[in-house]
This record gives sequence, structure tokens and C-alpha cells, in this order.
Amino acid sequence: MHERACPTDDELAAFVHGRVVGPRLDRLAEHVAACPACQQRLEHAETTPDALVRLLRRPAPRKDEIRRMKDEERQKTEGRETVGDSSFILHPSSSTSQSGIRLLYYRRLCLGFVVVAVMTLPLWFLRLGNFDLLIGSDSIRKPGLILFAIIPLYATVMAVHLWLRPTASLARLRLLAIVFFGLFTVAISYRQFSYLAFAVPGELDTPEYTSVRLSGANVICILTWFIAIANYGVLVPDDWRRVLAAVAGMALISLAMIVAAGIVNPEVRAHWPFLLTWSAVILSIGVATATNASFQIAALRREASEARRLGQYQLKQRLGAGGMGEVYLAEHRLLKRPCAVKLIHPEGADDTAMLRRFEREVRATAQLTHPNTVAIYDYGHAEDGTFYYVMEYLPGLDLDDLVRRYGPLPPARAVHILRQLCGALQEAHAAGLVHRDIKPGNVLLCQQGGLHDVAKLLDFGLVRAVSAGDDAPTRLTARGAVLGTPAYMAPEQARQAEAADARSDLYSLGALGYFLLAGRSPFQGGTALEVMLAHLQDPVPPLANAPTDLEAVLRRCLAKAPADRFADAGSLDEALAGCTCAGEWTEARARAWWQEHRPSSLDASDSAPTEAV
Repeated sequence: MHERACPTDDELAAFVHGRVVGPRLDRLAEHVAACPACQQRLEHAETTPDALVRLLRRPAPRKDEIRRMKDEERQKTEGRETVGDSSFILHPSSSTSQSGIRLLYYRRLCLGFVVVAVMTLPLWFLRLGNFDLLIGSDSIRKPGLILFAIIPLYATVMAVHLWLRPTASLARLRLLAIVFFGLFTVAISYRQFSYLAFAVPGELDTPEYTSVRLSGANVICILTWFIAIANYGVLVPDDWRRVLAAVAGMALISLAMIVAAGIVNPEVRAHWPFLLTWSAVILSIGVATATNASFQIAALRREASEARRLGQYQLKQRLGAGGMGEVYLAEHRLLKRPCAVKLIHPEGADDTAMLRRFEREVRATAQLTHPNTVAIYDYGHAEDGTFYYVMEYLPGLDLDDLVRRYGPLPPARAVHILRQLCGALQEAHAAGLVHRDIKPGNVLLCQQGGLHDVAKLLDFGLVRAVSAGDDAPTRLTARGAVLGTPAYMAPEQARQAEAADARSDLYSLGALGYFLLAGRSPFQGGTALEVMLAHLQDPVPPLANAPTDLEAVLRRCLAKAPADRFADAGSLDEALAGCTCAGEWTEARARAWWQEHRPSSLDASDSAPTEAV
């Protein structure tokens, strides 16, 4: 029934968890999409995402559909705009791909305009810009001088324009390039035609001189054409077929100028065979050079794109980096779903045992399903040993950025956020997991499911399974480094990281609440050691303009002794719910805030998990 045998259980598991790459991945995906038996096996597998099963259980695509999808994939890889299903056009990955092409276009145009302006504008002002390397009459020199003055002026204006408008659209950049090369084509065409068609008064009237003059004039023009053609292939990041069409058109225009000049000037007509043959050879080399440059550049882009694949995930854009690895905006190749991929490089880890413990704890964290905990979709190892796990993509901004941009929060909004985090911690603590790094940068505020001000607890990278039975704690930082963030670290965690338990997370949550109300952490210091000593010894500074009952709740969270704090996250949630301001921050108020204050600069750089790694 099928062209190839069904994959084994191990091969199917590797496919699901992203450990299959390259052409083998494409063959497996195509087979599973068309094989009901494999889809049934996936449906009964415990670790297979439901969405993947639903996707693969669709009717097998027809050959024309497969061909269309492959064409669309190739076009996206080469930077061409895909026309078809609007879901592909509007998808974030498509905009990310176009953004990369736009940036490449922008950089090359900036460089080209600056080079042209710097090289030609001073020459023109010094009366060398007319490019009259041969003697010419005033009737043809002055129009040429004007044409060649427009080019450096245009390049100068466009260089300044792009410097002031770095966000110019891809369509605008393409228009600027077309206008520039169009002006260059008109100027060179006029100069070539005028050099060949019109004799200069007073020149020597001998066949030898005419032959030398025509050959010299044509050489200068053809070399100018060659430079323009070659640079088009390098500067314009387009499909090689379009580049071939453009540069071939420029070459044909040059040959047409020779033919047109021969129609006007019999002397040129007498030299047609030599001029056309020599010009055709040089221009053909230029066309081949430009086309090959465009093809090779596109191939390098494709290779770079292939290198950014991690299993079934295509890495799109780096969102953040730290001592242990990086976070990327990515997309699942089958589901076409945006996600955030966190990489833990093998050279950043202490040893293989640490990576095994980290993998086990990520697996445990992936079982958390609370809506205020960042969802983990997948995890695995790349071929080079890099450990990665995949999280949901969250457009929003973290609490540190929120307070920095808009100042301290109203008490009701702070309670609204803290109660959501209590729910996330309650599930994690019940599963025996301690976060150990709760801070503003690890809480993202976003819109999700039609709701506003949804808090998401991120970065379980320092999570510790209190019942794991390890003989050594999981450490994801360099040896001797502080495990956690001093400004939000519980006293017992400052003394010994292994002593942290669920009540330590409640201390950090109290410090986070203090930050939301005051705009700063409860304890300040010049060094990390001073801050940790303040957590151990100093009393909590008073909170100005905070309700008395809310301040009392936060002070209990910030008690030095764990026994003096709330027993668990559920008890803290009940205490917060009893505050007078609780419930005042409604969905309507949250929606109004987002509509009025949502920053227009929100983009991928601050809209996904970018916590320290």
C-alpha cells in the first residue's frame, strides 16, 4: 500500500521528539502524513502532542498540493513572497523571513549608495564627474554631465534617507534599487550612444583614428556596463532568475545602443562586427558573473537556514542569550506554530550528569499545566550535543520592563498578578518543584485567550526537585556563582542553595510584590554580597502609599525565618484575596490599559521568554 515500510517505534519516537533532521525528516513526515497505521500509533503514544496527531490524521495531500507546498517552502527560503493561503502570508514566520530579506536589502543598499556617493560626487564637483575620458563636443557633454550628476546626488539623498528611515519596507527598498539602476542604465546608454554616434568637430579624419576612437569609447562604456551588471547581482538579494532577466536586459540595451549608433553613424556600422562581438563577450561574462553571484548568495542563505534547524524546529531569530545558552524564536515545521526554543550548549554545562538532571527536571516541569506557567512543548538533544527545550511563544513584556516603562503598579493590579503566580507555584510545589529564581524578569505579562494581564511564570532553569534524591544539587551556572538573583533571594537560599524550599519561592514572590508597588526591590546594595546580607539581617523598608493589609501580607512573605511565612502558595493566595483592593483590577480595566498603553515597539525582542539562560 505504501512505497516504503513504516518506521520502527524508535524511529517514530525520534521523529516526534525532533531528533530526525535533513531529507530523512521530510521522508518520514510525508510517510506519516499519508499512513493511517502510523497515525494510529502516534495517537496511542503518550508523548505525542495532540495537535500533531490531528494534523497528521488529515487526508493525505495530493501530488499537486505537495508540489505547491514545496514551492512555497522554497520561495520562503529564497526570500520570495508566497502567494496563496492567507494563513501562510499572515503567519509570524513569514514576516520573520521577509524581515530577514528586508534587513539584507537595507544593508546592501546603504553600502551601495554610500560607495557611489563617496566615489562619484567629489569627482563631479572637481569637473571629473562628466567621465569625458575621450574628447567630446559640448552638445553631448553637457547632457551627460547632468545625467551623471543625478546619480551621485540620488545616492547621497537615498543614503541619508535610509539612515533616517531604517524601518523602510521591503517594497520601498526594491523601488529605490530599481530607480537607482534605472538612472544608471539611462546615463550609460546615453553616454555610449553619444560617444559612438556623434563625431567630434576637428578630430583627425583618418580610418585608423576613427577605429581607435570608436574602440576606446566602446571599451569605456562596456566596462561601465560590466560594473553595473556585476554590482546588480551582488547588491540585489533576489532570486537568480530575476537577476538574470534584469542583467540580461541591461546587456541587450548596451548592444542595442551600438546598433542604434550604427544606424546614425556609418563609421560605426562599418565596425559593427568587431564592436558587437567584443561587447557581447564582455557583457556575457558580466551577466554570468552577476547571475552566479546571486545564485551563490541565495545558496549560502539556504545553507544558513538549514543550519538553523533543530530537529523539527526552524530557528528564526535570537531573542536573548546568557552564560549557558540562547533563546530563539522558532517555528515547528509541521504545525507552523511559533514557539521559543531555549538552547543549553554542552560546553556551558559542568558535566553529563548535570545535563541528565536538567533533562529530568525539564521533563517534570513539562507536566505542569497551570495556565500561568509557561508551557513546555518538547525537549531533546541536537546532533552536536546541545540540549534544548521548546516553550510557548508569548507576545508581551516582563514585569521588569513593565515597571521600568510605566512606573509602579496600582495595588489592585499587583494583587491580580501575584494571585496568578500563586496558582502557578501551588501546582509546581505540589509536584515537588521549587523554582528558586522568581524575579520580575521571569514573569511575563501578556494577552492570551481574549484575556488581558495574563501573568506567565518563566524560566524553570534553576528548578529543583526536592524529592529527586540527587546527591548533588542541579547547578546551571558556573562553579562558585550565585544560584539565583540576589535582589529576590530568600535568606536561607543565600546561605545555601540546597536549603531552598517552597517557602523560599514565597519569599521571592513577596519581594516581587514589593518591587511592583515600590518600583525597586526591597533591599539595595552595591554588590551582590551586600544585597544578600541585607536579606539576612536588615528589616524590610516600609512601603509608601500601599494599603496596610497588602503591606502586612508582603511583610509576612519577607519574614527571615521560613516558619514565619505562609505555609504554602494557597494560603498566600487566600491572604491576597482578603485584601481590600483585591478584585478591583477587572478585565475591563486591564483591556483598557492594554489598548491605551500597549507599546507599539513590542516585537520579537521583548515578546517571548528572554530570561537569563
